[in-house]
Amino acid sequence: MPLPFLLCIVLLCLASGSVQARTVYRCVQGNTVSMATAPEPGSRCTPKEIDDSAVQAPNLWGNMGVFSGTLYEREQDGRLVYSTRNLPGSTVYLKFTVATPPGEPAHEGLGRVGAAQLAPHARQFKAAAKATGVDDAWLRAIAHAESNFDAAAVSPKGAQGVMQLMPETARDYGVVDPLSAAQSIDGGARHMRELLRRYNGDRVLAAAAYNAGIGAVTRYKGVPPYAETLAYVDKVMALYARYREAMGIRTEVPAR
Repeated sequence: MPLPFLLCIVLLCLASGSVQARTVYRCVQGNTVSMATAPEPGSRCTPKEIDDSAVQAPNLWGNMGVFSGTLYEREQDGRLVYSTRNLPGSTVYLKFTVATPPGEPAHEGLGRVGAAQLAPHARQFKAAAKATGVDDAWLRAIAHAESNFDAAAVSPKGAQGVMQLMPETARDYGVVDPLSAAQSIDGGARHMRELLRRYNGDRVLAAAAYNAGIGAVTRYKGVPPYAETLAYVDKVMALYARYREAMGIRTEVPAR
């Protein structure tokens, strides 16, 4: 069993929740990330409800390579809680090593991840990010994986433009000319905003739904076990880290 999933399962076993679903918190403090069974004091924590019957446990870390850490136990509000951050009063519960998605090589057809490209359609991405609140680096990562910024790209399945919108998706967002870079990026950004809202900001699930569709994510209660989608999610997360770095945004690292 992959170690990220094993650690997630340990956290799920320790977390409180119903028989069907449990909650793990992804906590960010500065640019450090930890996983916990309860919100951590001093951190910005996002609850991630995970279905016990999900096909696979999700990677909540992001793209951080291989790292070793510690799961700590401490008392908070009269009960035992667990976290990968060493907070006051913590004692060591177990040691772990996590191999988060490296992002390359991706599956055939997507190619290698490649370097960040900040020049293509820069004005359009900035405008779409401002209009939708979806950050520029994430939109660029999607466009890079989808079309490599080619406004004239058309896939064998009929997806078109920079953001590779399917015809029905383009219609849903009022995209008249899917081969217009501005319209495609605007429509793709609005579509991504809705996916992030649907999945409570979970980028992994949003990327999976962008690739495989909302129905597939619902059916499998998580990232669908399709080789293309699994590789696509890895690639987008790797690209997101590269675009954040290229744009001078601090990259998240595991808490100690």
